[in-house]
Amino acid sequence: MLNQVTLVGRLTKMPELRYTLEGKPVLNVTLALNRQYKNSAGEYEADFVLCTLWNKAAENTARYCSKGSVLGVIGKIQTRNYEGQDGKKVYVTEVVASSVKFLGGKPSEDRELHTS
Repeated sequence: MLNQVTLVGRLTKMPELRYTLEGKPVLNVTLALNRQYKNSAGEYEADFVLCTLWNKAAENTARYCSKGSVLGVIGKIQTRNYEGQDGKKVYVTEVVASSVKFLGGKPSEDRELHTS
């Protein structure tokens, strides 16, 4: 089976790098992706997609990108669930990045970063 997705969008907020208990860098970001068509009001809508970046890709994205930065992300769709504070199951669908590319100027100048 094939599970690969390619996205190009803008970061919705400043990236906040975290580390797992084992010391692995991880970054959860949301990309805003403009739709290719207008709605009935004549406006473009956007989709907001949660992406998880690991290791060097996470560190470099946190270091060089900010709210509004344009990123290209290649990865796989993954689902997970957990129990929320209210006791109900929460389901999450996200893109786990295998490659991140900065698209839009310095200081990164279009460098590609791999999570491995």
